[in-house]
Amino acid sequence: MSQLVCKNLKKSYGDKTVIENLNLTLESGKIYGLIGRNGAGKTTLLSMLSNHAPSSGGEITLDGERVWENPKVLSRICFARELNPNNENGLGSYSVKAYLRAAEAFLPHWDAEMAKRLLETFRLEEKTKLSKLSKGMLSMVTIIVALASKAEFTFLDEPVAGLDVVARDQFYRLLLEEYTESGRTFVISTHIIEEAADLMEEVIILNGGKILLQENTQSLLDRAVYVTGLASEVKEAVAGTTVCHIENMGRSKAAVVLLEEGRELKSGFDVTVQPMTLEKLFIALCREV
Repeated sequence: MSQLVCKNLKKSYGDKTVIENLNLTLESGKIYGLIGRNGAGKTTLLSMLSNHAPSSGGEITLDGERVWENPKVLSRICFARELNPNNENGLGSYSVKAYLRAAEAFLPHWDAEMAKRLLETFRLEEKTKLSKLSKGMLSMVTIIVALASKAEFTFLDEPVAGLDVVARDQFYRLLLEEYTESGRTFVISTHIIEEAADLMEEVIILNGGKILLQENTQSLLDRAVYVTGLASEVKEAVAGTTVCHIENMGRSKAAVVLLEEGRELKSGFDVTVQPMTLEKLFIALCREV
């Protein structure tokens, strides 16, 4: 089993530290969800993992070999990031066809037939300039690069940005088909958490440049509960558990609790216990107040 490993990873821009002493292991053959608030460091992390940006400290290795400026290792990694074809970077002058050809030149395992099929699936015109594409169409181009790269470790940054609900569903199905057939590793960074939750075998929550949590998604949700009732009853019921967030509502109280694996909430209290969605749990874990 291949492993992409970060040890004590750090990234700073001047006096601002974006990633701090981050340790992370990504195993081959999984779909990971990378979620976090704006500015949490998601894109920065993916950029460093794929050699798009240097780290300020620590190391990144794939099967024990350093990633930075290592062509052999980088041939196994693709970072399909969100496109921004503004006038400054000159990307807008590229046609869809020219951009995909450029991607092919840098991705040694490129599947031209798959790229062609996906162009037809998404109904994209090869001659259209990137500057003329809508946000959703630009996301389609990014998705084509990610899937057709055939890279063993493939990262997608906000792949469904601007896509309508039908196109998003289409992407999720295409991703699952490719994952099932190839066993590739995918890391998906997204703000549309609930839609993508079923895809994520493991979820990684990034907060303030640090890994707040990394866990099997279903196992995490199995032990996350939302407890409500009179304040005194809730207080007693959740005593001794990991309480992630408390909401006081007059005489009533609500608590978001992460139980230990295999444990249940104490019985005998007049409280209501409900399961949590990944999105609601994320909000509870990352909210400031």
